[in-house]
Amino acid sequence: MDRQIPPPADTSHRTRSRRTSLLGTIAALLVLAALGGLAWYLVQQTKAPDAAGPGARRGLPPTTVGIATVEKQDIPVIVEALGTVTASAVATVRPQVTGVLQKVHYTEGQVVKAGQLLATIDPRQFEMALMQATGQRQRDEAQLENARVTLARYKTLLEQDSIARQEVDSQAALVKQLEGTVAVDRAAEGTARLNLSHTRITAPIGGRLGLRAVDVGNLVSSSDAAGIADITQVSPIDVEFSLPQDLVPELRERLDANAELPVEALDRARVNVLDTGRFLALDNQVDPETGTVRAKARFTNAKGALFPSQFVNARLLLRTISGAMTVPVNAVRHGGNGDYVYVVNTADRKVALRAVKRGQATVDKVQIVSGLEAGEKVVTEGADRLKDGASVTLPGEARRPGGARGNGAQGPGAQAQGDAPPMSQGERRRRSAQTTPQ
Repeated sequence: MDRQIPPPADTSHRTRSRRTSLLGTIAALLVLAALGGLAWYLVQQTKAPDAAGPGARRGLPPTTVGIATVEKQDIPVIVEALGTVTASAVATVRPQVTGVLQKVHYTEGQVVKAGQLLATIDPRQFEMALMQATGQRQRDEAQLENARVTLARYKTLLEQDSIARQEVDSQAALVKQLEGTVAVDRAAEGTARLNLSHTRITAPIGGRLGLRAVDVGNLVSSSDAAGIADITQVSPIDVEFSLPQDLVPELRERLDANAELPVEALDRARVNVLDTGRFLALDNQVDPETGTVRAKARFTNAKGALFPSQFVNARLLLRTISGAMTVPVNAVRHGGNGDYVYVVNTADRKVALRAVKRGQATVDKVQIVSGLEAGEKVVTEGADRLKDGASVTLPGEARRPGGARGNGAQGPGAQAQGDAPPMSQGERRRRSAQTTPQ
């Protein structure tokens, strides 16, 4: 048999795989090299301005900033809190006797004075009771008078030895008994007269009446929970609010010195002042859940702007700091080393970073305890783009091309004074033809 020779192995597939792998490796290396070069370029561009220092950016003009002057003025120390209007006194008018309501002498929401008649209960049964008590007293007083006359006669007979002492003593005891009866009668008469007066229901305090709780013809008594009406005293009126416990020592010191602490009541938007009063009292304990102490201020409420259970914003003037160095709030910035400001040297138009210590603040001003003097200029706007020693342009100063200020300096490419405006192309050709030698 003939020996068969095996066909040669196919190596073309292996060759193509090796070639593809080599090309992929080369492409990856090229991409990495390009990325590295791009990163190096960006790093060098970033380091270039920083290495040259604050003044390296010569192509950019100085930053225009807003400035303010350090002023010496008085700063009020104000404490604000959310408060609730409460009536200085509230009374529920209830009848003292039981009877039919005969007449109502007030209208709902009316402002009444103390002692003013509000309603009347049918008085007839109480008049009868008074008459009965009076008659009983008069009868017993007559018997007492008769007993006293008899006792005087018995004493005369006893001196003449015409009567036994026992009868005299019995008559004296009867007189004492009738004196006690008359005293009881007088008390009963007084009670009847008092009940009769209670048929006229009057206002115990002055204030504003609420809605009527009962109508004419109803049987009323002292056990009625709603009573006849509610009276709320609205002038003067109080506002209760809470203060942080950290303010208690200073507040107590001011109160012990008999200082008048004014308090303003503002509406919810804190725009309109409803009324102005004075601080009245401080509670005797701290609320452990909130760490605050309840306080109360009193207002005359002459205009009636404050209403019971109304929510208001209380503003307490605790004290006033006299002669404080102040700057606008936006002039003070905070950094890693504390608060600082940029002070402007108006002579060379450069700023200097200066550390300060802030104190009390208001809505738009802040006290500088140390670091500034009155009359210095501080940056209020544009401080985000500044560094210590940077040049600035003040508001209102004109700048010419090239960054020069309005002091006569000219930047590159600026036209000199007296230069003609740019010529057109035709004008240039005409002048060139005139100057060309023949």
